[in-house]
Amino acid sequence: MVEAADSLVLDLVEWIAREPRPYQEVIAAWRTSCPRLTIWEDAVDSGYVTRAGATASQAMVVVTDDGRKWLRAHGRIS
Repeated sequence: MVEAADSLVLDLVEWIAREPRPYQEVIAAWRTSCPRLTIWEDAVDSGYVTRAGATASQAMVVVTDDGRKWLRAHGRIS
């Protein structure tokens, strides 16, 4: 399960790296109630993505510098 979760975190970070996404869109697409698949939480806790903006309705999710380095290390971006 760990490898599958890591792969999904890579997919999430890569998806956000293409363009910043509205927080509400990211949560609707990636949040899960499954305690074994904490993709959104793992990406945030690892420092790969962050929420930018004053309120949840205006917030955008962006990839951090660490997230870009992680994507490069896994061949997802150059």
